[in-house]
Amino acid sequence: MSWAPRAGLPIVESTTPPVLTLTGPVTRPRVTGLVDAVRALMETTGAAVVVCDVAGIGPPGLIAVDLLARLQLAARRAGGHIRLRAPDPALRALLDLVGLRFEMEGEAEEGEPALGVEIEVEPGEAAV
Repeated sequence: MSWAPRAGLPIVESTTPPVLTLTGPVTRPRVTGLVDAVRALMETTGAAVVVCDVAGIGPPGLIAVDLLARLQLAARRAGGHIRLRAPDPALRALLDLVGLRFEMEGEAEEGEPALGVEIEVEPGEAAV
């Protein structure tokens, strides 16, 4: 029996999600264009996730919250969702305050422990 190694890493995804960079200030007239941009990115690339880089969005306010909610709604209607990259702590606090939950880049998915965190076990049990 012969075996030859395959080129590359088989467990690494070869595509990365498209990135939409949001810059401030966010105004109501820009919201429609950005919603259309998310929808177009998902349709043209076939991606299920669009990463929204919010580092340059400026001071967070309710217009920014409205924008992110509309982007998430547009992505869900297209069969996917958005993921936030580099949100300001104030924006995260505002999103929590209004009850909106977004997937954040670099965080553990729901139900999974963060990397480097060991789950506590009872004495005598094997570590997970």
